[in-house]
Amino acid sequence: MYALIAMAMALVLLVMLLRLKLKLGRAMLVAAVALAILLRVSPAEFAGAVAYEWRSKPLTQTTGYLFVTLTALVLLVNMLGLAMKQTGVSARLVSALHGLFRSRRLALAAIPMMMGMLPTPGGIMLSAPMVRDLGDHVGIDRAHSAAINFFFRHQWETIWPLFPSVLFIQGMLGVSALSLISHNVAIMLMGTLGGAVFLLLWGIPPRSSQAQPKAKFHHDLRDFAHAFWPIAMVAALYAGVNLPPAAGLLPAILIFLLIHKVPSRRWGAIFKAAFEGDFVILIFGALVFKLNLEAGLAVDSAVRFLSDISVPGYLLLFFLPMFVGALTGLTLGTVAITFPLLMPFMHVGGELKLGLEVLAFSGLICGLLITPVHLCLALSASYFETSLSKIILRVLGPVFFVAGAGALTTIFFG
Repeated sequence: MYALIAMAMALVLLVMLLRLKLKLGRAMLVAAVALAILLRVSPAEFAGAVAYEWRSKPLTQTTGYLFVTLTALVLLVNMLGLAMKQTGVSARLVSALHGLFRSRRLALAAIPMMMGMLPTPGGIMLSAPMVRDLGDHVGIDRAHSAAINFFFRHQWETIWPLFPSVLFIQGMLGVSALSLISHNVAIMLMGTLGGAVFLLLWGIPPRSSQAQPKAKFHHDLRDFAHAFWPIAMVAALYAGVNLPPAAGLLPAILIFLLIHKVPSRRWGAIFKAAFEGDFVILIFGALVFKLNLEAGLAVDSAVRFLSDISVPGYLLLFFLPMFVGALTGLTLGTVAITFPLLMPFMHVGGELKLGLEVLAFSGLICGLLITPVHLCLALSASYFETSLSKIILRVLGPVFFVAGAGALTTIFFG
């Protein structure tokens, strides 16, 4: 019970600091330190948790590796965005998207959904520059653009096999990939529908009545390719040879600068302008927060408490993943913590009901979409220069659609 209170207090402190206009990165770091104090995590225990990671986890799952790669990715994405602006590629991209997609709403949703197929931490920053530029051109409030980018970025998480949580659940339940994906697709479809209703059908200013000349299709395609190819290159290297996105983005940026004949004497200025210290502090604070949860055994304690008070099965299936997902902001971590406990509740009469798995997964997604601990949400608030609360308020409607997917599949398949 105490661990539950401590985590709630740390989250409340984070929200209060943000309301006091403290920068997001610094607020996250203060909340992480407060959590360590509340959970009585000593420096030795914290160091022990770090050492345990290095001994028992793959390198790619350790805090140090995540800090380096996430920081590099965020800063390099920021640099790519600046390079696109300075070369005029961003400006041409806006009209190209209008020409290719015709619909501004479709363009705004399609960009993060395409980038969302690259399952990397902090990958939301890959689509952020394009969505922000297009949103500014259309005249959308920055908070609304951030919500569109954030929400549609996460629509593949329940079905795309490159996400490790999908493979983890499949192996845990012993079902075929087709069976799992065919059920989980309800979350993706309902979420996309909810996003269209609440994020695309309102908040978009009417199209200007002034006639605008339209470029030919091949001109639009060329301008789009100039902006999109660095991201496509990163995705191809990641999917093809498992190269970390940050490692793939650096050569992509260098090639981009060479293609557009940016003088080498300007490269240093672009690198310098792209550096944002609060981004670095934000990533560090979020990872320290997660590590303190592990070192203090806080999530395990909270899970035991909720299961001990005899919460009804359906409520536990939905709200436990939602609760842990909101606390950690992590998909795979939440699956690893909660799904082993929930597996008995997914069986009715000794038979596995995948509709109940969808209920649990939808709860997890709901938690991830409304928590300030979710790194993608925090990065969005910083990059789009808006507040966490404004983004969360805009995604609440689509979140109810995600919850509805879990409820409907439970009724028909549970």
